[in-house]
Amino acid sequence: MSGADAKTIGIVGARGHTGAELIRLIARHPHLELAFVSSRELAGQRLADHNADYRGELRYENLSHEAVAAKRADVVVLALPNGKALEIVTAIDAIAGYDPVIVDLSADYRFDAAWYYGLPELTRNQYRGQRRISNPGCYATAMQLAIAPLKDLLAGPPACFGVSGYSGAGTTPSDKNDPAKLQNNLMPYALVGHLHEREATRHLGVPVEFMPHVAPHFRGITVTANLWLTQPMTLAAIQSRYADKYRDEPLVDVIDEAPWVSHIAHRHDVQIGGFALAPGGKRVVVVATIDNLLKGAATQAMQNINLALGYHELESIPHE
Repeated sequence: MSGADAKTIGIVGARGHTGAELIRLIARHPHLELAFVSSRELAGQRLADHNADYRGELRYENLSHEAVAAKRADVVVLALPNGKALEIVTAIDAIAGYDPVIVDLSADYRFDAAWYYGLPELTRNQYRGQRRISNPGCYATAMQLAIAPLKDLLAGPPACFGVSGYSGAGTTPSDKNDPAKLQNNLMPYALVGHLHEREATRHLGVPVEFMPHVAPHFRGITVTANLWLTQPMTLAAIQSRYADKYRDEPLVDVIDEAPWVSHIAHRHDVQIGGFALAPGGKRVVVVATIDNLLKGAATQAMQNINLALGYHELESIPHE
């Protein structure tokens, strides 16, 4: 139960997979109280009937942009498709004296320097109290964490082969989230210029090449990154770089073996491993896995919310 000092939080787009995961984290949080959940499709239905972790009487509402702003929640999370955030942000900005923390889970503000780009393990030291936070993409998170420890030694653009479960395609029906079409299949898409390719390129500061695919499993992604180095390195030195970079990061787990998607599902951390070095010592391959709905979305949003509100960054996030 939230205490007297609780902050209120509302979610727009609460019907989606990420919204459901975030509700579970909020339900565990001792200092956050869910103020509203907005969903056109589920309006009027009890949230507790759709999410077993929530124990209250809150019902989904179909809120206009102005109605979202009028709720005056301390935190507003936008869990909407790309291109939908601006009108809600504008409605919030129109209310004098109201300046909530806004966390946008879409790509709408990931290229906007006025918004803090919240990949805590890499950008935490850039947080200066911003009230507008752009949550990174799932693939972009995995790629950046896989590449960052060797970024200063890269001889060329990292090439990343990615495979995602179909939950990453959202709830709007399409070929990429149709289990029948995905059965016994691996579906390549957006093989150049993918949004997460451009996102990782911008925030790493080096060009990244990315080739995404969607597979028949529901959740979890894997990224295999091929990195050419400017100078030969030993495998031990490479592994040491990753261990040193993430030694104090509870949600990044550096392991020896190549991580499996089936092992990362429902986990809040990233696993990085499978380090392989080609003869000559200048080409290294590394594998990263992440649950796209958790550390790739809801868990990272909770890290950013905690950071913005001054709570422990991992409050309500299960971790070892």
